[in-house]
Amino acid sequence: MHACVPGSGSFGGRYGRNRVSAEAAIVASLDAASGITRLPVLRSQVPLVLRRTPEAVYLVGGAAGPIGGDLLDLRIDVGAGAFLRVRSAAASITLPGPDGLESVLTVTAVVEAGGCLEYLPEPVVVSAGARHATIFLVTLAEGASLLLRDELLLGRHGEAGGTARSVLRVDYAGRPLLRQALEISGTDAVSLGPAVLAGHRAVGNLLRAGQAVSTDDVAYADATVAVMPLAGPGVLVTALADDAVTLRKRLTMRSR
Repeated sequence: MHACVPGSGSFGGRYGRNRVSAEAAIVASLDAASGITRLPVLRSQVPLVLRRTPEAVYLVGGAAGPIGGDLLDLRIDVGAGAFLRVRSAAASITLPGPDGLESVLTVTAVVEAGGCLEYLPEPVVVSAGARHATIFLVTLAEGASLLLRDELLLGRHGEAGGTARSVLRVDYAGRPLLRQALEISGTDAVSLGPAVLAGHRAVGNLLRAGQAVSTDDVAYADATVAVMPLAGPGVLVTALADDAVTLRKRLTMRSR
């Protein structure tokens, strides 16, 4: 990714008292002559600020939050044969807004045949009193591939944490591949109970799609890690932990 054209870095539009709506977009395409992935579109609005590096495009927080009521949209398009890796510079700390509303980040991605998207942000930390949703809408053409990580941490140090929703909707070759939704709360006994978090405060998913599932990975599971083959080319790893570092180790240990 050596010939990116950065877009604007304007502030997102405000749509109500202390609320922000913002959009960002990335388009990755393969230059046939050089075989290099180029980024003809890299458009940002604060707080969704995009920065290119030689190995990835980084989401950089341009303001505090997300804050309750914020609506953030990230659009990613990966062309045929192109490769794109998206990371974030640091964990996102969601904060409560004045009206008790939910903040929402929607990531919409389309990957064409032969393209590959790696979406690997740092964890989302849901502070006390906050309500936040992360929604992934991914469409993969036949022959495309995806590596997607989603990590949630309830509360900062010493906090019970707020409420978080995570939604994964992935289609492959025109058919549904994954439909999953999770809602947890640091003050909800059911969330903290044995059926969901089992007393842990961190939960994460690592999805590989468009690649063959190894027999070793499918066979592995324990009290904190589940490895689930999908009804299509992919595998979903889900893990629980007491902290972000341990969660990352458990997710990546079974994803190779």
